[in-house]
Amino acid sequence: METRTENVRAAGLGRSAAGILLVLALGLSASSAQAALFVYQMPDGSRIATDHLLRNKNYRLIRSGQTVSGVGILLAARTPQFFRANPKAYDRLIVHSARRQKVNVALVKAIIHAESGFNPYATSDKGACGLMQLMPDTAEKYGVINVYDPKQNIRAGVLHLKHLLHKFRNNVRLAVAAYNAGEQAVEKYRGIPPYDETRHYVQRVLRYKRQYTRVAEDGGL
Repeated sequence: METRTENVRAAGLGRSAAGILLVLALGLSASSAQAALFVYQMPDGSRIATDHLLRNKNYRLIRSGQTVSGVGILLAARTPQFFRANPKAYDRLIVHSARRQKVNVALVKAIIHAESGFNPYATSDKGACGLMQLMPDTAEKYGVINVYDPKQNIRAGVLHLKHLLHKFRNNVRLAVAAYNAGEQAVEKYRGIPPYDETRHYVQRVLRYKRQYTRVAEDGGL
């Protein structure tokens, strides 16, 4: 799924439009109860989401609530170059889901990085949606109601990744390849399929995994 979200990732991580900053700082609780969410408009017109009140007279509070539901329209960047996400915004959800399913936390975060660049509203031309770029059938399989809800998306993505790891006997490279190209393709070629996109995708995810493993070792994840 590398190609279809390349523009979002490049914009989210490598480019920033002058004077535009959109930071998603969703400090959601790892428990079933979600913390309050506050959305502020900045002086330049961009918006920021946070889990606590900001004491800045230049920031205008435009929405508050207990969940992310209904907030997406305020945060989603319809033009990718105006989107810049905070890679740490979903760490609590990632850690909670990954540990619950006994899946490597750094691997989950690496896949989110490669799939959506941490944009919860990333949508591919093939219909994959959200942080972990779930296809409609995958989302339905794992009971996702709102594919753009980070909590639901990450939970389903982790469950799908767990399934792939089990299927390929904890071979991370094959599981990651299957996440991108489909498990049937990995079975057909008895290994990583000979697709440039998939091979590059696997390399990038493993590189990100090493990066986030180091961050975790330093206590940052």
